[in-house]
Amino acid sequence: MTFSIVARSDDGESWGVAVASKFLAVGSAVPAAAAGVGAVATQADANVSFKYLALAHLDDGATAQVALDRLVEDDEGREHRQVGVVDSDGNAATHTGRECYAWAGGTAGRSGEQGGYAIQGNILTGPEVVDAMEAAWLGSAGQPVARRLLAALAAGDEAGGDSRGRQSAALLVVRDGAGYGGLDDVAVDLRVDDHTAPVTELARLLDLNDLYLTASTPEEQVPVDDDLMAELDGLARAAGRDDFMAWVGAENHEMRVDRGPRPGWIDRRVLAIIREGRPGDGA
Repeated sequence: MTFSIVARSDDGESWGVAVASKFLAVGSAVPAAAAGVGAVATQADANVSFKYLALAHLDDGATAQVALDRLVEDDEGREHRQVGVVDSDGNAATHTGRECYAWAGGTAGRSGEQGGYAIQGNILTGPEVVDAMEAAWLGSAGQPVARRLLAALAAGDEAGGDSRGRQSAALLVVRDGAGYGGLDDVAVDLRVDDHTAPVTELARLLDLNDLYLTASTPEEQVPVDDDLMAELDGLARAAGRDDFMAWVGAENHEMRVDRGPRPGWIDRRVLAIIREGRPGDGA
């Protein structure tokens, strides 16, 4: 009922899962990941406990294949399960039980010295879905891992995806210190629970995630001198706020403006947004 990819980035710093299905809120059941540990997708007749058991095995030092072997060995429903696992070192493994509904299958491999991936799906239009996802992942080297995962998911969707149709999709990416304010490891945690084009909608949400919940890179930062600070405060007051930092808080741009009453820099996209007098839209 689902197709997914679990992967470690080629730089070895991120782990993630992308998944889509003709199933309500697939993101609530399939993906799990922890920075420095690994990632897992559990699907078909999903055993959701696999998410926590797999991460526990990996955290104890098991490789992806050993963790997967332990999961299926202890599960009486193993022939109805489908699972993908990637570990802290980028090793990956996938399992498709013999009783999963056709077409069902998967593949696993390495991408770069530190990266790895496992791709799996069931009730698909055919093996071309998995093949397209693998080609998209391998062909997008150098892009951010969230974009690579989304590209793989979109390729699978375009190749036919779930033979029953489309309903939901999800994207989860973890990296040390990547979360809101740098206080957890969640770089991306997006779900489209019920939509006619869930993968397309997921792409729109990822653009918004990049704007609101991803810290600016040095290349995106514009220094704030006295003249620009005065301009920013004036634009904020024109928008009904006491000053620029009050506008930042109201518009949820904390991740893309230097903290403090007198910011040292502003993200170029946020600068464009306040100058144009429009809310953030991910442009």
